[in-house]
Amino acid sequence: MRKILSVIGFLACLSLPSLALAACEEIRDEASSYIACSFDPAREEIRLHLAGPEGQAYGGFAKLRQQLWAERRVLLFAMNAGMYHDDLSPVGYFAEHGKVLKPAVTGGGWGNFHLLPNGIFLMKDGRAEVLETKAFVNRGITPDFGTQSGPMLVIDGKLHPRFLPDSDSFKIRNGVGVDSDGHVHMVVSRMPVRFYDFAAFFRDRLGCDNALYLDGTISSVFSAEDKRMDRLFPMGPILSVSMAIPQ
Repeated sequence: MRKILSVIGFLACLSLPSLALAACEEIRDEASSYIACSFDPAREEIRLHLAGPEGQAYGGFAKLRQQLWAERRVLLFAMNAGMYHDDLSPVGYFAEHGKVLKPAVTGGGWGNFHLLPNGIFLMKDGRAEVLETKAFVNRGITPDFGTQSGPMLVIDGKLHPRFLPDSDSFKIRNGVGVDSDGHVHMVVSRMPVRFYDFAAFFRDRLGCDNALYLDGTISSVFSAEDKRMDRLFPMGPILSVSMAIPQ
């Protein structure tokens, strides 16, 4: 294992131009602070993951990194990617490599996932989108990768109608958005933040007309560039950015 990690680190050093494409930076916005990473899906491989070849959920970044290494890929960046049950299975829609593992959930219920409208982040033919769930269902598409979570943060340029600028609910939060150029923005707050402020950050600072909340409190990040690998909580779906090992 130590040898594997050393090789990965060596490759990461060799791949600084690729890592720089992640464009991760800390951005302060009024009283809040965020780690925001931007990726171009035309240049970087963005995937969603749930379980390894043996069918067992990865549960964290370490096992995912090992599996990608076995596939001759280096994990550059990752974060938790949607809400999940105690057995780590996704609460809502999930698709991986074009196979739908869980259909979209369109009904109401309790908790943030059901703070409608919720939505789906997807990759299809190298393009990223965030769609409100009913719009996704009406499109009738099967993405290469997709995960459902909720609530939506930004919907066609408007903040979720249930968010309050004076809410007293503050949590560490992470989410994903797509801007007008098709770039994917993955963000985690460095301190507890309101839904309203988190959503406004995606729209006003990152230019995302559509953005999706992934989770709060458990929000976890892997960053090869920063040598960070959070292990605070087990994870269900994971969103990753990786690169192929040069032949």
